[in-house]
Amino acid sequence: MELSQSHQSFIHTWGTLGGNWGINKTMAQIHALLLIAPDPLDTEEIMKTLVISRGNTSMNIRALIDWGLVNKHLITGERKEYFVAKKDIWVIARLIAKQRRKLELEPVLGALKEIKTDPDAQSDKEFMERVTDIEEFAEKIDKIMEKFIASDEQWFYKMLLKLV
Repeated sequence: MELSQSHQSFIHTWGTLGGNWGINKTMAQIHALLLIAPDPLDTEEIMKTLVISRGNTSMNIRALIDWGLVNKHLITGERKEYFVAKKDIWVIARLIAKQRRKLELEPVLGALKEIKTDPDAQSDKEFMERVTDIEEFAEKIDKIMEKFIASDEQWFYKMLLKLV
């Protein structure tokens, strides 16, 4: 696939942004390429276009599929596997939020609950106040994330307008 300068810039920018989502640059670049590709791409095309190894490509495509951002696409008569990204940015944002919640927020909440049951921690009143404050904040963020993940676009815009 031949990329224009603007396509290359988009892929580079999306790759950099991926670090903010908690994914690696290559995974984000593959996602960007599949986002802008007019047709499904196979592993070979992805490798050649982004100049990355087969192993790196396969591993990151599997991760994108696990995140729900990419699907396999069957082409009649072809033995190769083709891949296509979800194109709706609202769906993409919710899938990323879901994964970040699972990978980042849920473990923190679990750790804070465990700390609160530790007898040594319970004897330090000031420490327990900080842990409780952080836990309450994290639980509020978790509820917001849960609503966002389950929401539709109109709900989000209504909530955003209320905040503004």
